[in-house]
Amino acid sequence: MLSRLRVATDRGLGRSRGILFLWGLMCLCLLGGSLSCSTSARRFGVGSSGPAAQVTTQREGNLIQVQVDNSEVGEVTITFDVNPVNLKGSVSFPHTATFKPGQTEAFTLAPIQPDAPWHYSYKTYYKLGSSDAVHDDSVVYQLPYAPGSSYKVSQGYNSSFSHHGADQFAIDWKMPEGTELRAARGGRVVRVKDDSNVGGRTMRFDQYNNFIIIRHEDGTLGHYCHLKENGIKVTPGQVVQTGEAIALSGNTGFSSGAHLHFCVYKTQDGRQRVTIPVKFQAANGRAVTLVEGSRYRAPEIGGAKIAARPSFTATLLR
Repeated sequence: MLSRLRVATDRGLGRSRGILFLWGLMCLCLLGGSLSCSTSARRFGVGSSGPAAQVTTQREGNLIQVQVDNSEVGEVTITFDVNPVNLKGSVSFPHTATFKPGQTEAFTLAPIQPDAPWHYSYKTYYKLGSSDAVHDDSVVYQLPYAPGSSYKVSQGYNSSFSHHGADQFAIDWKMPEGTELRAARGGRVVRVKDDSNVGGRTMRFDQYNNFIIIRHEDGTLGHYCHLKENGIKVTPGQVVQTGEAIALSGNTGFSSGAHLHFCVYKTQDGRQRVTIPVKFQAANGRAVTLVEGSRYRAPEIGGAKIAARPSFTATLLR
C-alpha cells in the first residue's frame, strides 16, 4: 500500500503549524487487495489488504516528529521515501523499519539552517509483517488438511502459471470447495477476510480473495488463500496450534478452480515480500519438498508415522 503526504512551510509562517496537504493513493498489495482512495487519515481494517496503521506528524519547535500508530495484531513494515529541503533526518532515506503494535516514533526532521525556509514531501509504503523475521528452517510443516486425506498438488514451487515473483515458493492443492483446512504451523492469527463469494481466472478478481494470515513464532507469516465465504473459524489475535481446524477451502479471488493456495513468507520492506521454501511431513513421516502433479496424504493422528505436534506459545509483541 502506498500513501503520500506533503508538508510545506516557510519563514513567513514562523512557528505556526504551516500548510498541510494530505492525499492518499493506494496500490494493490502483493497479498491481493482492493484499490481505494480517501482524503482522511489512512486506516485499514481486519477485512482489507492494507495494514491498519497511521503515519502522523507533529511539531515541537523546529523539530518535526514522524510517528506510526500500528493498530494491527502483529508487526507492520513501512518504507519512507522522503524529499527534504533544508532539513536533516535522524535516519537516512529511503528508510525501512518494522513497527510493533502501538505508537512508535519513526524518525525526526530538523532544519539545517533554522532561519531559512524549509519544506519536505514523502511517500510511505506499508506491508504487514516484519522485515526482521528469520525463518526457522528446522520446522517441518504439516499438510494443511485432515489426517488421512490426500490431495494433488496442482501448482508447486516455480510453477509457470502463477508461482513466480512474490509467489515463487507457494503451493496449490486441488480440492473440493468446503474442504476443512488445518493450520500447517501454529501461530497467532493476524488477519482474516471471508466476506467474498466472487472468483475468476484473471487478476481483476484478486481483490475478492478470502484469506487467513498466521504469524509464526519466528516472525514469518503463513498465508492461506481462496477460502470459502464465511468459512473462517478463527479470529485475529487468536493463537492456533499446528493441525487445528481454521477454515473451509473455496474458489474466491484470482482462481481458476476450487483449491487451496498456501505459502510462507517474510516481509522484505514496505513494497515487497519474499516467499520461503518449506518442507512438509509426508505420510511416511519424512520431511519432503512437495512436487507438482503428486498427491500427498496427511499422516494419521496418533499413528506411528506422525511426529508429535509442537505446541505454540504466543510471543508477546507489546
